[in-house]
Amino acid sequence: MSIYPTSTAAHVAVVGLALLAAGVALREPGVAAWGGAVVVAVALARLLTLLGVARIRAAGFEMLWNEPRRVVRVACGATRVLAAELRNRDTRAVRFDNLRVVASPALQARVEPTAGEVRASGAVLVQVHLRARRVGFHGVHGLSLEVRTGPGLFEIPLTFANPFGLEVLPRALVPALASPRGGRSRRLGMAGRAGRARGDGTDLRELREHHSGDPLRRIAWKASARRGVLVVREFEREERDVVVLVLDASVELWAGPVGQAPLDHAIDVTASLAMRHLGSGDLVGLWLVGGRELGRVAPDNDRAQLARIAALLAGRTGVLDADRCGWDEADLAAQVLEHARPLDPTLVADGASMSIDRLAKRVAALRRQAPFARPAPYGRSGRDRRLRHYAACFGLHAPARLEPDRPRSTLSLAEVLGRLAKRAGPRPSVVHVVAPVPADEGLAELGVAVRRLKTSGAVVRWSSPPLEAALAGSGAPAPASVSTGRPDLGETVAWAVRTRLRAAERRGEASLRALGVRIVPPGSRLGADEGAGDKRAPEAAP
Repeated sequence: MSIYPTSTAAHVAVVGLALLAAGVALREPGVAAWGGAVVVAVALARLLTLLGVARIRAAGFEMLWNEPRRVVRVACGATRVLAAELRNRDTRAVRFDNLRVVASPALQARVEPTAGEVRASGAVLVQVHLRARRVGFHGVHGLSLEVRTGPGLFEIPLTFANPFGLEVLPRALVPALASPRGGRSRRLGMAGRAGRARGDGTDLRELREHHSGDPLRRIAWKASARRGVLVVREFEREERDVVVLVLDASVELWAGPVGQAPLDHAIDVTASLAMRHLGSGDLVGLWLVGGRELGRVAPDNDRAQLARIAALLAGRTGVLDADRCGWDEADLAAQVLEHARPLDPTLVADGASMSIDRLAKRVAALRRQAPFARPAPYGRSGRDRRLRHYAACFGLHAPARLEPDRPRSTLSLAEVLGRLAKRAGPRPSVVHVVAPVPADEGLAELGVAVRRLKTSGAVVRWSSPPLEAALAGSGAPAPASVSTGRPDLGETVAWAVRTRLRAAERRGEASLRALGVRIVPPGSRLGADEGAGDKRAPEAAP
C-alpha cells in the first residue's frame, strides 16, 4: 500500500530532523530529544494512517455505479453524466481528496465533488461528467482518490476498479438508432438503375392545382399570384439507388488533436452520407480500407443496416489490430497487467515474474467483468490476440502506429473499387469515396478501377478530409515575434507544410477529375444529396 506525506507532514519531519541534528551537533540533550520526539510523532502518524486505511478497506469502502446498464450509447461530441456513489461501511468517517476519473483519453472527464467526507455507514453521491471526443468503444476504468485518516499528515491513494463502457457513435446516426423506423417497400427490382417516384425530393415534377391536404410549404406563391389560383409544386425523387461508401481509415489519419483529426472528420462525413441515403430508401453499403481491407457491410436498407454501419465505424476504425497499433506485444502486456491488477489482486504478487503466456491466460478469465463484448482484434500470435481482446473488451486506449499506411492504402482502395465494378448482385449506382486525394503511387491502379466503375454505369464521387486538421495553427503565416520581429519557427514550419498539402491536394484533385471523378468539396450539399441530376447523366459530371 503506497503512502505519501502531505506538505505539513513533510515540513514537520524536516523541522524534527533539523532539531535532532542541531541537538547532537551542539550537544544539547533537550533539543535533540525534542527533535527526536517530533520524528517519532510523524512516524506514529504514518503508522496510524496505514492502520486506519487498512481497517476502512477491510470494513468495506467501495465505489458503485448508479446506472441500470454498464454500457451507454452517446453521440460523438455530446456530454453524458453518470451517477456513482462512494460507500463507507466502517464505523468511522472517511475523508478523501483529489477524486478523479480513470478513463480513456478519448473521453474528457471530470467529477463532482472532488473532495469531501463519507460518514460512518453512509454514502456520498458523485457525478461523473464525460464528454465523448472520438468515435469508438471507450472505457471508464473507475475512480481514484486520496484517503486521509488519523492526524491527516499522510494520504493513501486508492483506485476503485469498476469498469464502465461508452459506445461513442457518429452524431448523425445516434438519433435514428435511438428511435428506429421501418424502411419503405421496394417497388423496383434489386438490380438496375434507380427509377423515379413522386415524393419529397429535389427535382420539380410539375405544378398542379392545390388540393385539400397539400402542405402549405409546397405552395408556389409567385405562380399562384400569376394564375390567380393556388398551385403547388410536385417533386420527384430518385427511387432506390445502390450506394457504396468507401472510407480510408489509414492510421496516419488519426494524427492531430483528439476529436479533430482527419479521420474524425472523415467518419462524420461517412455517417452523414449513410444517414442521408438510408433516409431516402437507398441501399447503402460501407467498405473500410487501410493498409488492407478492414471490414465491409453489404448494401441493404433494412432496419438493422444503420446499426451495422455504426458498429463498423466504431469498432473497425480503431488501432488495436497488431498491424495498426503502436504497442508491440511487450508494451501491450505491460499495459494490460497495469489495468488488470485492481481487478485481480493476486496479479500484484505474481506480476513481476509472470510470463506473457501466463498473463494472457490469466486476463482471459477477467473478460467476463468487461463492459463490452467485442470480437478479438488481429494479433500476430495467440497470446497477442488474447491480450488485444482484453484491451478491446475493456475499452483501453492504444496509440496508432508511427509508420504510415500509404501508399498501401491507395492500392487497397483501388482493389476494393475494382471488386465493386465486378460485384455480383446489385451493382452500385453511386460510389462515394471518403479519403485523401491519391498521390502518384497507386494512381494508375486507381484509374483502372474508376474506369471499370464508370463503364458499369456508376457515378464516382470523392470527398477528402481536411488533412490540415492534424496541424496546429489557423493556416495563416505566423505573425512576427514581438521581441525579435521574426516569425515563430514552429508556425513557419506548419505554414510550409500546409502550403505543400494544399498543392498536393490540387494536383490529386486534377488527376481525379481527369479520370471522371466528381470532387465534392467539404460541407457541400451535393455531397449530402448526391445530386439527383447527375445520377441521370453520370457521363456529364466533370
